[in-house]
Amino acid sequence: MFTGLVLRVPYRSFPLRIPFKTAHFHTMTSTVDILNAELAQQTELFNKLRIDNSDPITLEESRKRLGEIKRELATLKPGGKDAKKRGGTRDYGPGEMFCRDYVERIVKECFMLYGGAQLDTPVFERKDILTDKYGEDSKLIFDLEDQGGEQLALRYDHTVPLARYLAMSGAINTQSKLWQIGKVYRRDNPVMSKGRMREFSQADFDISGQWDTMIPDAELLSLLCTILTRLEVGEFTIKINHRKILDGIFEVCGVPPEKIRPISSAVDKLDKLPWSDVKREMTEEKGLDPYSADKIGEYVKHKGGRQLLEQLLADSLLTANAKAKQGLDEMRILFTFLDAYKITDKVSLDMSLARGLDYYTGLIYEAIVEASAPPGFKAAENLGSVPPTDAAAPKKKVKKAGPDEDEEIDESQVGVGSIAAGGRYDELVSLFTTAASGDGKKGSGMPCVGVSIGLDRIFALLWPKWIERGMRSKEVFAYVLSAGDGLLQERMGLVQELRAQGIAADFLAKNKPKLNAQFAAGERDEVPYAIILGGNELKAGIVTVKEQRWEFVDGRKAKVESADKGIQVPRAELVQWLKATTIFRDWSSGRLIQE
Repeated sequence: MFTGLVLRVPYRSFPLRIPFKTAHFHTMTSTVDILNAELAQQTELFNKLRIDNSDPITLEESRKRLGEIKRELATLKPGGKDAKKRGGTRDYGPGEMFCRDYVERIVKECFMLYGGAQLDTPVFERKDILTDKYGEDSKLIFDLEDQGGEQLALRYDHTVPLARYLAMSGAINTQSKLWQIGKVYRRDNPVMSKGRMREFSQADFDISGQWDTMIPDAELLSLLCTILTRLEVGEFTIKINHRKILDGIFEVCGVPPEKIRPISSAVDKLDKLPWSDVKREMTEEKGLDPYSADKIGEYVKHKGGRQLLEQLLADSLLTANAKAKQGLDEMRILFTFLDAYKITDKVSLDMSLARGLDYYTGLIYEAIVEASAPPGFKAAENLGSVPPTDAAAPKKKVKKAGPDEDEEIDESQVGVGSIAAGGRYDELVSLFTTAASGDGKKGSGMPCVGVSIGLDRIFALLWPKWIERGMRSKEVFAYVLSAGDGLLQERMGLVQELRAQGIAADFLAKNKPKLNAQFAAGERDEVPYAIILGGNELKAGIVTVKEQRWEFVDGRKAKVESADKGIQVPRAELVQWLKATTIFRDWSSGRLIQE
């Protein structure tokens, strides 16, 4: 008969030190997960100390602790520093992947909720497919070596491959909603702790075809609000603007046609650079007249809602421009749809939003959170003549020692950036159909609008919260143990029965394991129910079910000590009993500690 023996694993709060060879119940992988969690928390603390202007001693102690964590992580990686990955890439342990899978699952559910169908495109394309589509960012495309006569490159985003796919399909699908999730690649300066990497995951949802004005655009903004709300990223704002309004402003302000895209790219940096730096780029680097730059500054400083839109519509100089007037009229329609979706309060018309990619033709938008901007940098104040010290240089670079290494960015000076972005691109498909025709005539086009969600940036935001809320790191719901003789075949049979009924179950893969070793394995996987088999109980047609609970101790998860010996459940009713529990009903939430 089961006696209720429970193996209690001692719990320690940070800073954590577990000698690898003597850690009986912690694998190297789980230790890396814990240290990665502490790294995220310590980075967040360090940034808060900087913003709050804490005393230099406290700030320096926090900085040193960051370095210690990074060095300890390096020693736990296979091969140490000799096995170092290329900059801008990283590994994710099982605990982190469980969180990432949770994020991706919610995104997919929302995509399907809004009527989307899944698409998959190759991770690499012909280089000529990707070039000349991204403006100044084209330099960030990863080239591949000549592959048997073909010049190839890794995809920069999902948008251009989608447009290529639609063009190859004949651009005849009048209306479609397509989504895709996968890795994309950019040869950018990585900021790993903020989810800004060279290899990262994006989730895209695009609506193509002929629809009435602004209806699909509003649909995508509603979709984005739904996803960010369900993911609980915190307070967020979706900044919106319109390329036609922006182009009209540039024309009214005297920007020559050939400089509109370069100037637009400069304006797009106002979310992370002060106006003085952006103006310097426009005038000194891109040759714009300073008077024109100042006129642009008067427009791009505005942000607001419907009231700002009415203010712009009342600007006779701006509305005299045909492009600007069309864009403003479309935005007025959009706001009526936002009211219908009940998301107007989540949207801000931001005249500084430009989106540097060349293919946008209409509505553009970005989703931001408090951590999006560099620490100490306030976008609302960045048009002043004397920017804050921290804002003036948000990307302090330090050259690494190795000649082949990349420049390293001071991550404490950098924000997460936007967590999602997108816009309308009505001409991109026709670029491919025109090229395919070969006769110089413009090919058939297909209006499109889409949104890209940065899964790595969202993970960087959610992972510290995931740890703080006591979320799980594995899916196993029931762990089958044996008391007394090994009962291996009986354990196998029960595990298989539970799995067939949709209950994630596991057992210790040994013939005659000790009971405490089985409990330790189940607790390590944070399994809420231990199912104990005994010879006499099996003959009587019953099993013993013991609930395992966790709690927060000093801010960390700890196993609740309990003298409870469990309850006996008829073997034939076990599946029904487990599925009737509150824990099972809430299992998809990922929560381990019940409130």
